[in-house]
Amino acid sequence: MSDINTAILERLEKVVDTLQENSVRMGQLLAVHNEKLDKQDKVDEVLFEKLDRITTDLARETDVIKKGCERDIRLVDQRLRMIEKKMWTIAGALTVISFLVSAPGQALLRNLTPQQSTGSISAVEMPRIELS
Repeated sequence: MSDINTAILERLEKVVDTLQENSVRMGQLLAVHNEKLDKQDKVDEVLFEKLDRITTDLARETDVIKKGCERDIRLVDQRLRMIEKKMWTIAGALTVISFLVSAPGQALLRNLTPQQSTGSISAVEMPRIELS
């Protein structure tokens, strides 16, 4: 029985040695894995920081572009209103002129202006003076 016990003990020692080796290797693998996770966390932190900066820059540039567009739209609107006022003024003036030139307009102008009799001055002859 002693041989069996010795064989079992030797076998158990081998199993314990193998388990210890596996435990050491597993510890090394976990250490490497933790190191990779730490590096990835640092990379993620840098990426998120860059993403936040880009988002901030994009928002600022978008606001600048938006304000510029709004300003340009206001300027164009002001110019259109000014052009529209001029157009209506010209249209009104043309309407008045075309009415005044037309036959009804001429009749109206004749009725509005007083009739004046034209006076004429008869020609007077100047006496001739002869110098001798």
